[in-house]
Amino acid sequence: MYVSPRPGRRALRLLLPATAGLCVISLAGGCTPGAGPVSAPSTRAGARAAAPVAASELEDDYRKVIANVLPSVVQIEAGRSLGSGIVYDDKGHIVTNAHVVGDGRGFWVTVATGEQPLSATLVSSFPEQDLAVIKLDSVPAGLRAARFGDSSEVAVGQIVLAMGSPLGLSSSVTQGIVSAVGRTVSASSEGGGTGATLGNMVQTSAAINPGNSGGALVNLKSEIIGIPTLAASDPGLEGSPAPGIGFAIPVSMVRTVADQIVKYGEVRRSGRAALGITGRTVLDDSYRPSGVAVVSVTRGGAAEQAGLRAGDIITKVANTEITTITSLAEVLASRSPGEKVRVTVERGAAERTVEVTLGEI
Repeated sequence: MYVSPRPGRRALRLLLPATAGLCVISLAGGCTPGAGPVSAPSTRAGARAAAPVAASELEDDYRKVIANVLPSVVQIEAGRSLGSGIVYDDKGHIVTNAHVVGDGRGFWVTVATGEQPLSATLVSSFPEQDLAVIKLDSVPAGLRAARFGDSSEVAVGQIVLAMGSPLGLSSSVTQGIVSAVGRTVSASSEGGGTGATLGNMVQTSAAINPGNSGGALVNLKSEIIGIPTLAASDPGLEGSPAPGIGFAIPVSMVRTVADQIVKYGEVRRSGRAALGITGRTVLDDSYRPSGVAVVSVTRGGAAEQAGLRAGDIITKVANTEITTITSLAEVLASRSPGEKVRVTVERGAAERTVEVTLGEI
């Protein structure tokens, strides 16, 4: 699935020329002006010798991770669409994206332990977080559950591998880094998308293509740190994929949702904040988005308890201006249930601000 991220500043990173790097090394080694190139050849030779060794060690790390994790990444056939999934436990549970399973109830899963597709059944889907769990009807011998990491240890610059079935090419691996953490993005509702707004996403430069959804974003400890879910689209290229910008659901949220689905067959506590309203974007006299009109409030929900009512127009949450229903969802995605926020609304010709204790989706 593709998503258009919110615009941000672009930055240029300058690469130090190799000659400048050698000069620094030489100066550190005690070279003086006018001295002949005595130590430079040995330094360059050492650099040439060190580079292949470092590259070889990194290749070994990649191969080890691939050998450890790829057997736990599966291909999911849902009707005419293909996606990916991760073996969650040795009982045959597989976690994937909600937009991969769609409205389906039965699926075919290809695992690394055998070539013949295996049948699987939906346990539950949670579109609000674009996650779902399916279960193999028969668990094959040797099924290997993945090992999951810690979201708090995910850091910008960390090397990661993305594993899945892009364009139906099963067991594919791409490489990149963690480009950013804590991103909030909104998925499209077109083409089977959930239209969900997802918070705390991991941004990665590892290539994510259609079919990677539901697969694995893996660190060099062979741990799952996220589920690749969205790839950015470039509005300047008529919505074509923007290379090097993909997003993965963090492992903390994956485990929160999947653990509950496996245990209860549903999500009882999402960890996602809710205002308890249905709303729609309103336009000003210049036809520009200018707020969210409250269409209805949930009985006993956060908004009703704070005194909000149908007809109010939400213009600000905390210090963030609200212009569209998407901007409201993005603000809430970064908040937690039980958190108190100040919400500014227009009611008729008057403006008022109330404190709302956020509920839960």
